[in-house]
Amino acid sequence: MMQTRRNIRDAGALAFAESRRRSWIAALGCAVVLAVTLGAWRLGPTPAASPVPTDARALTVAAGDDVVVFSGGCFWGIQAVFEHVRGVTSATAGYTGGAAATATYEEVSTSTTGHAESVRVTFDPKRVAYADLLKVFFTVAHDPTELNRQGPDDGTQYRSAVWYTSDAERLITEAAIRQLTAAKTYSRPIVTQVTPLHGFYVAEGYHQDYLVHNPDAPYIVINDKPKVEHLKAALPTLYSDTPVLYAAATATK
Repeated sequence: MMQTRRNIRDAGALAFAESRRRSWIAALGCAVVLAVTLGAWRLGPTPAASPVPTDARALTVAAGDDVVVFSGGCFWGIQAVFEHVRGVTSATAGYTGGAAATATYEEVSTSTTGHAESVRVTFDPKRVAYADLLKVFFTVAHDPTELNRQGPDDGTQYRSAVWYTSDAERLITEAAIRQLTAAKTYSRPIVTQVTPLHGFYVAEGYHQDYLVHNPDAPYIVINDKPKVEHLKAALPTLYSDTPVLYAAATATK
């Protein structure tokens, strides 16, 4: 049976060692396609009729910022990547897709709650386009062709999904997937779900900024540090050396 993160504890948190780093990303032709086809989109304030998080633990959004939630495997790596994207104002690890009562790591890990490990990204659309966030998500942060898993992380909580908060985000995401499919960027079909966001539940504190607090953990070294390095090398104009950390953002509130 494949080893899971629940088998290893590191500094009071959960981690596990795995051997995954698949070289599945073809050149950045997909990024060029997205930039040309979708680059004109710039999102304004979320329309009042758009779905918004309903849970009391949902974080406050700064005036002028937009929100999207990404799911693509373990939230440690997704959070670390988006914390290094220029124009992102916060990236928070959490759970999306199920009920508030089951939004805990122990229960989500059973694959029975409907939740996915997710990262809530708030961003300034004047500094970074939503289409650029999709470039990062699809070409750096995860493999969108793996169904209900990422590498040896197996279960519906590791599924690929974009949880949108406006019709504009939905349209751009669907267009991006069509473009990536038409360009045959991946050898297998994209299985990313595109779903309205109805609730986001902040994960336990030890999951936040996990890469920063546990830089030498085997899981981080093997899986997540290479993603951040790939972001810097492949999309340098979107990369920020200084991450926008959860700890810093919450300390100012």
